[in-house]
Amino acid sequence: MRIGVFFGGPSREREISFAGGKTAFEYLDKSLFEPVPIFVDSFGRFIKLEHSLMYAKEIRDFYPAKSNQTGNFNTYIESFPNLAKEPVSPEIGLLLSPDQFKDHFEFAFLAMHGPDCEDGAIQGLLEWFKIPYSGPGLMGSAVGIDKILQNEMIALVNNQQKKSWTLRYEQWIPREYSILFTVLKKHLGLPLVIKAPHQGSSIGVAIVKEDSLEAFVSAINQCFFQVELESKTWKALDAAGKHEYVQRIANLDEGIGFPLVVNGDTTIYHPADLLEMLDNMFVVKDDIIVLSSANAEDQVLLEEFIEGQEFSCGCIQFDNGKPLALPPSEVIKMVDVFDFNAKYKPGASRKRIPVDTSLEKNQEIQKVIAEVFQQLGITVCVRIDGFLTPDGTILLHDPNTIPGMSPTSFIFKQMAEIGLTVTQALTYFIRQSIRERIRLGKDTWNLRHLLEGLDAKITAARTVDKPIKGILFDASDEHYALARQYYGRLNAEGIFKPVPVFHATDGKYYQLPNPFMFKEYIVDVEGLITQGRHPLLTETAQKAKSITNFFAGEIDDQVQVFNDIESIEIIQDWVVVKID
Repeated sequence: MRIGVFFGGPSREREISFAGGKTAFEYLDKSLFEPVPIFVDSFGRFIKLEHSLMYAKEIRDFYPAKSNQTGNFNTYIESFPNLAKEPVSPEIGLLLSPDQFKDHFEFAFLAMHGPDCEDGAIQGLLEWFKIPYSGPGLMGSAVGIDKILQNEMIALVNNQQKKSWTLRYEQWIPREYSILFTVLKKHLGLPLVIKAPHQGSSIGVAIVKEDSLEAFVSAINQCFFQVELESKTWKALDAAGKHEYVQRIANLDEGIGFPLVVNGDTTIYHPADLLEMLDNMFVVKDDIIVLSSANAEDQVLLEEFIEGQEFSCGCIQFDNGKPLALPPSEVIKMVDVFDFNAKYKPGASRKRIPVDTSLEKNQEIQKVIAEVFQQLGITVCVRIDGFLTPDGTILLHDPNTIPGMSPTSFIFKQMAEIGLTVTQALTYFIRQSIRERIRLGKDTWNLRHLLEGLDAKITAARTVDKPIKGILFDASDEHYALARQYYGRLNAEGIFKPVPVFHATDGKYYQLPNPFMFKEYIVDVEGLITQGRHPLLTETAQKAKSITNFFAGEIDDQVQVFNDIESIEIIQDWVVVKID
């Protein structure tokens, strides 16, 4: 089956989407699927991308072409609106219209995030052209992108109480900033959590901890995706500083992005044009200029700050549509604000599975996650975040209907605990998505035939007796990271059955089960070997047995210990991890 892997898109999360697209492209089971990379540009065009470009570091490395970059700025294609009607270079790929999709792939795997990407927009387009796609349908997607609506609907499901306030842009009046701040401190207290309500991946999240009007104004503007720039601030910068300032505006992980609107009336597409305009405007007047994203939010959500253990819990489905909550993961933050950069940059957080609490409380988290999944009309998969407060209260927020798709993302770590590799988890997403598209009653018999054919191939592939290839690695984080890469790639190739073997500092050799290859550091692996398996993980894996057996067959989740490598008789062929 040809799988169109959709990534990019117009949202601020396109680079994270690119990373997710790479995961699907590299880790899809090549014995079942042929990945077809579909890059969606900022103009909403669909480009069947040249495969070699999937290994670029970021989208801006290949699109737009370097020949279009001007002024020594690193920009996205929307800074060149004239290119929207220009043909796409064959070196980039082939431009497709939606009515051509069926000529190139049978299924769309969506690795896109944010507005237009996980809110039902692309899902509706694909339904119109009778292309089955991954993840929840229109209803679940629409709910999953609206944080204000989510809060209201989650409260209807589980009666949770969480103070919040919605601020409309028309209420954001400069001379009333102080009054508003006073009211919100009285209503919600400090710290204040401020969110852009229609973004994902912690884009547009700020926390105001101090009783500072300046910090409050800056945080609200950040979540409206606007900047108030004072004349004195701009004039204090030298030429290099001004260049750096407008470049930061263009960077989606720290700026508001282009195009932007100056003082509500002039649209600017390129950093060089913004630099020139600011120089000219501040010559004639000393004032404050408001720079606002062309795709600014119209509302901002403010919430009370919740003290407690932060967790994230995935939920998937059985074949009959019933939910299965995966083991919740505790987020151990190393930074004050778990925003976009903290989520995706190394060292900002660590993950612990399950949450460091009682078995009963972990089970309660799973129960409420499954209830919200079902009642909000979400299907296939979701990741829902939440807090466990010191008094034992569970508060949920931010259902994410297209979770991050890097090999070390929450959803893959949690699916590893029921016995699925990244490759098998991707196969699950595709298979269950087709099952859910059938329930919509659109193109029903074609989808039934597609599902029947896929099921037959999954069953046949599962029963193949593959030769075993051992992956031997030592007790270092560098060795462990490389071993995880080998493990993922061998699983995706579908030729061998990879078996990881850890040569520990005690001199013994440990044959590891699948979950051990989804930790962050080698110390986590060593801890698991000595501590044993948490009862929640055993219980959840048992509940998921029908899923695991279909996609992975019978699995052994026990660690096996050997005194020397020659004793591991099942392995004759080895990959030995080495650091060059």
